[in-house]
Amino acid sequence: MSEHLTPTPADHFTFGLWTVGWTARDPFGEATRAPLDAVEAVHKLAELGAYGITFHDDDLIPFGSDDAERQRRITAFREALDGTGLKVPMMTTNLFTHPMFKEGALTANDRGVRRFAMRKVMRNLDLAAELGAHTYVFWGGREGSETETTKDVAAALDRMREGLDTLQQYCLDNGYDIRFALEPKPNEPRGDILLPTVGHALAFINTLEHADRVGLNPEVGHEQMAGLNFVHGIAQALWQGKLFHIDLNGQRGIKYDQDLIFGHGDLINAFFLVDLLESGGYQGPRHFDYKPLRTESYDGVWRSAAANMRTYLLLKERAAAFRADPEVVEALEAAQVPELAQPTLAAGESWRDLAADRAAFEDYDTETAGARSVGAVRLEQLAIEHLLGAR
Repeated sequence: MSEHLTPTPADHFTFGLWTVGWTARDPFGEATRAPLDAVEAVHKLAELGAYGITFHDDDLIPFGSDDAERQRRITAFREALDGTGLKVPMMTTNLFTHPMFKEGALTANDRGVRRFAMRKVMRNLDLAAELGAHTYVFWGGREGSETETTKDVAAALDRMREGLDTLQQYCLDNGYDIRFALEPKPNEPRGDILLPTVGHALAFINTLEHADRVGLNPEVGHEQMAGLNFVHGIAQALWQGKLFHIDLNGQRGIKYDQDLIFGHGDLINAFFLVDLLESGGYQGPRHFDYKPLRTESYDGVWRSAAANMRTYLLLKERAAAFRADPEVVEALEAAQVPELAQPTLAAGESWRDLAADRAAFEDYDTETAGARSVGAVRLEQLAIEHLLGAR
């Protein structure tokens, strides 16, 4: 493997413990792999060149463990982190597996379930602070419904806002430097999940008491499940300063959440996503939230982890070559792409000046403007040729 395609911690690649540790149980079949010890996961990911590992509370400490077992597992995990140098930049809480969360956690109709969910998060926020995590993800997998009669959506959004405001205040009062990141998803496991897309989540964040400390953790497959352009969603999140974290994987169209290896889905969109992340100012981890294929043994699991990182690095290399190509630069100029960054109004110009400018309307050559060729096909083909290594 070329040196520049060998992952190192400097690439900030991270994996969820629930990804490499997925035993491959699905709604139609039992597990095809034995459970993976978290300590082994830390060591294997470090060997592969990863930067960090992330986890839900129940991934590391099985639900219902007593205090002694909880501490034993945390201690062993912490020793593995210290021994390998692997970081824990993000953590989250499992608010979806236990039957009590069947119709919601922070938005459950049952007030007792909501209070339990908040306490569960608080306990894991303490661990997140202890392990040095600065981002905390909230995926509302059970926050939704299958029927219109059993969930008051406005009240549910009130409760979600209340929960997030309270939990962020918990962080502030305890001196935890932890920001929250909401993870949108349109459906699965619920028929319809609240805050289903990047746009819904961005609008909701503006209603929060600590909106400056809450952003997004968008996932490739989740936006593509809704038929949306993931790159456009990420561009808007970056534009609004709300891309706190990102989940990378692969998805092939509007279907169930496939969680394929990054790039093993919509490869063109993956190419432009890497191009955007590397040039758009994103500084966070490149986090892989995928599921190793059910057909694989653990040898295949580790190959799949390596494949995520290698694919990202390959796309990063191709994107850099695309941007450095003089023909691409010329084609971008011909398509007037850089001109879009110029303000429509000149410096100091008002609407009154615009209204008085006959060249802007009365004398504007609309026929020539309508006949101009953008050159989109040329640019897209240049991107494809760079993606395929033909240039």
